[in-house]
Amino acid sequence: MTREERIRERNDLTSGAIWKKLLVYWLPIAAGTIFQQLYNAVDGIVVGKFVGTEALAAVGGSSTYISSLIINFFVALSGGASVIIAQYFGARDNEAVSRATHTAVAFSVISGLAITAIGVVFSPTFLAWMNTPAETVGDAALYLRTVFFGAVFTLLYNMGAGVLRAVGDSRRPFLYLMLCCLLNIVLDLLFVIGFRLGVRGVAIATVVSQAVSAVLVLARLAKADGPYRLFLNRVRLHVPSLVRVLKIGLPLGCQSLMYSMTNTLIQVGINSLGTLVVASWSLSGKLDGFYWGVVNAAGVALCNFIGQNYGAGQNERVARSVRVGFLLYEAMTAIMVGLLMGFGHQLLPLFTDDSAVVEQTWLVMTYFVPYYFLWTVIEVFSGALRGKGNTTVPFILTALGVCVIRIIWIYIVFPSNPSVRLMSYCYPVSWALTAAAMVIYYFHTVRKGKTIKP
Repeated sequence: MTREERIRERNDLTSGAIWKKLLVYWLPIAAGTIFQQLYNAVDGIVVGKFVGTEALAAVGGSSTYISSLIINFFVALSGGASVIIAQYFGARDNEAVSRATHTAVAFSVISGLAITAIGVVFSPTFLAWMNTPAETVGDAALYLRTVFFGAVFTLLYNMGAGVLRAVGDSRRPFLYLMLCCLLNIVLDLLFVIGFRLGVRGVAIATVVSQAVSAVLVLARLAKADGPYRLFLNRVRLHVPSLVRVLKIGLPLGCQSLMYSMTNTLIQVGINSLGTLVVASWSLSGKLDGFYWGVVNAAGVALCNFIGQNYGAGQNERVARSVRVGFLLYEAMTAIMVGLLMGFGHQLLPLFTDDSAVVEQTWLVMTYFVPYYFLWTVIEVFSGALRGKGNTTVPFILTALGVCVIRIIWIYIVFPSNPSVRLMSYCYPVSWALTAAAMVIYYFHTVRKGKTIKP
């Protein structure tokens, strides 16, 4: 057996016990997102403790939603490459894997440069549109512009990690991310506490760590023995591959864009409630973000797992994978909710000495954390559909069930009695409606025996 054949066998997700393969494959992705959230939490601790409440609002308020809206759109758009690479790898179409990999890297570079240009020029305008509190605008603009300079690194890491996960290697992206999270923590402490750079120091630490993660994942692809090996002289946009990537990626990107846009509108409403509420809303994300990272990892894992099996034509294994994934990830959700509700209040003082912020943050968390099991349903069944190449219908269902409901809530329900509690409830309501629609559609496709090629 050649080295390439041994690597393929180790990364092959189309054989073996499903629960074991899925668990082993998912755990490094989940651990990586936990480390990522850990350094986001450290950002909050360092800024909240050593710079102040206004700086915490600047780093985690409007600026977070703006950067997420723009960057996550392109990350999700390029995510179409992961789906088709997983399918090609499962079908053992090595030439198609190579073309898709080089196209994905080229697309990431072009998109990253576009994001930098847009973000640096229009950051103050975006903040003004969001009705950002005047006392936080200066720091928020500084933070945003610095972070946007690292957009190319962010996209290259996510694309490279997506390629590795698509071929069954979830361990190395986790190791690279863990290393860079630790580096980010060290740089946070150095730049903010040591050099007293404030918000700028946090942003620089983020960009440097993202650059290191991008270099590591690209170096790994350049040394790979499989068909996904990266050759710099082959990095270009292969039109057929790009069309297939965009066919799957555009609905993913639009879905991410709509999430971010509705969350941005929600942030505008939160901004109207004052700096205390803005800081509390931001701080709640530092803790419940651990759940979001883990459940998003579940969606990625299930999507790639099903992608390989679907590409290999193993339809029965695909169906079993969805059932196993649902039970596994709902159990994970129960554990995460228990930890957040059991220990969240005790952890909040680590981020700030402001007792008013602590109490307000805890109230915010109680309004939607207990309902996370609803979002896990959405993640599992939409991930299963994406793995088969069907990204359009999940996008439509999400647009209607999540985004449209939230827009109605923001403009009709919230103004009737503006409060953080009323705004928070738009999340579980929209999750419940979308989860029901996603489950109904998924089982409709199963009954009809529908398969959708990318």
